[in-house]
Amino acid sequence: MQRDRATTIFEKGAAGRRAFVAPALDVPEVEATKLLPPAFRRDAAARLPEVSEPELVRHYVKLSRRNFDLDTGFYPLGSCTMKHNPRLHERVASLPGHARLHPLQAPERSQGALELMHNLERALGEVSGLPHVSLQPSAGSHGELAGVLLTRAFHEDRGQVRTKVLTPDTAHGTNPATVTMAGMTVVKVGTNPDGGVDLDDLRAKADDTVACLMLTNPNTLGIFDPNITEIAKIVHDVGATLYYDGANLNAIMGKARPGDMGFDIVHFNLHKSFTQPHGGGGPGSGPIAVSERMKPYLMNPRIVRGDDGVFNLDDHGYEKSIGRLRGFQGNYGCFVRSYAYICSLGGEGLTDASETAVLNANYLLAKLTEHGVADKLPLAFGDGCMHEFVLSGAPMKKDLGIKTLDLAKRLLDHGYHPPTVYFPLLVDEALLVEPTETETRETLDGFAEAIAKILKEADGDPLIAQNAPYTTPVRRLDEARAAKTPIIRQPL
Repeated sequence: MQRDRATTIFEKGAAGRRAFVAPALDVPEVEATKLLPPAFRRDAAARLPEVSEPELVRHYVKLSRRNFDLDTGFYPLGSCTMKHNPRLHERVASLPGHARLHPLQAPERSQGALELMHNLERALGEVSGLPHVSLQPSAGSHGELAGVLLTRAFHEDRGQVRTKVLTPDTAHGTNPATVTMAGMTVVKVGTNPDGGVDLDDLRAKADDTVACLMLTNPNTLGIFDPNITEIAKIVHDVGATLYYDGANLNAIMGKARPGDMGFDIVHFNLHKSFTQPHGGGGPGSGPIAVSERMKPYLMNPRIVRGDDGVFNLDDHGYEKSIGRLRGFQGNYGCFVRSYAYICSLGGEGLTDASETAVLNANYLLAKLTEHGVADKLPLAFGDGCMHEFVLSGAPMKKDLGIKTLDLAKRLLDHGYHPPTVYFPLLVDEALLVEPTETETRETLDGFAEAIAKILKEADGDPLIAQNAPYTTPVRRLDEARAAKTPIIRQPL
């Protein structure tokens, strides 16, 4: 495909060509102006591509083949949990009762959907150790926003104005963005030499102006913080809340619960930990679970089950609620897939998934060490990891003349999607790797061997990696030019 020039759908077809012709109108015709005011009507027909159905199918199939996807290769994108999406879940989600359910369907005609959502809430509450759940948020970042807004409402209800939110320097980029969107101020907390929260720095910054500490455990370095109970005490002693970023929940499902660690709020990435296709920006789902003291502020409407067993959406009697955060109840297809995943595995299966994710990450780390990679790509913190680990490419850059970006681009030529690069920011030339529980030992062996080959190759000729990739449909881009002068429209 590298030799084929990429063409857009607008460059194909011919005038008058169609993939479908509508049948003759069999209902009374209505004058268009009665349906839509003239101010909202087009002056000319939309300039849409005119192609046949085979051309349309081929176009999108070719586009799909130009993309890297989990179905065709290893996708170790750190902190994103790109795990396999079981086909059983896709079949369940495509059943007519799920796929054709209208979001405005009345509750009395949506009992099956409401029951599924109710049961999913109960399951997520059990996994997190926090009893009250809302499925509304559309993604992890939306769940974060919900959590910060709940925290603000919690403090305002007590007559307090708290404007600061503590976030570690290993935090996901959405954390400070969320805090800013909520009208609050980010205060960074440092990392200690072991990769955990710097307790002295936390104590120095935790006071009665702090609303919340946002934290994920294990953190983005792949390290479970052994001081989590002390962290929770410090935060709670100053009257603040403790928020759990659920991006790394895949490491602890069935093993540890955020609620038991002392967290007040947790969001789940259903499109990560509970298997959703989430490439290309969606779909996502970021439910939140909260402790008893945060329950009054939870979003409306809430799914309730009456004494007669009938499910309903209830938005009465919750005067302290922060209200509704989206038009409907969330991404229902994601709920179906996640509930199918939980029912398929059960509690023991979720535990096994987490154990295997941690095992795979440590196996891959050991395999890289076995290949001698650790000299040029040492582990940034600690001597082991949970579900992911961060390597530093600083020695590789100094000794071999190739950057982490060059290594990432060259991995594409070996058939592997690169891990996350240059994140977290506190690690020089960072390479963040998460293999997940769904990859085989042979796949992990091959990935480790590919990195070892690239480093050996760079030792002889660093230009090879510096100019990679060579086998992809698009070669390396001028990223500075693309950012400054992006081409986002095609003349028609």
